[in-house]
Amino acid sequence: MEPFEHKWDVQFRKGTLEMVILALLGQKAQFGLRLLQNLHQFETMKITEGTLYPLLDRLKREGVVESYWLQEGESRPRKYYRLSEVGKDKLDGLKARWQKSVKDINQLFNQCKIEE
Repeated sequence: MEPFEHKWDVQFRKGTLEMVILALLGQKAQFGLRLLQNLHQFETMKITEGTLYPLLDRLKREGVVESYWLQEGESRPRKYYRLSEVGKDKLDGLKARWQKSVKDINQLFNQCKIEE
């Protein structure tokens, strides 16, 4: 990977990580490590627990995410996260802004002619 690509990926991840986490939680409630595994499906969203849990804590303080403990079988209880009503509204707003941004950028790319 070229150095500019790495810098791009880092900045892209910083700008989109919250939206991606909300989108995953919008699909279904998840515990932290499962959420991390789901993020790792995407090359540009590979993060560590040290990044995920502080973000989830902030989203919880802001009322965007709710958490609850769930005992499954004989394993120890897991802390699950889900979107609150505020989180659902926020996700809808972020999704609309994302789609508008992608449309605008694609329009710019379509108009772009690289001079030789």
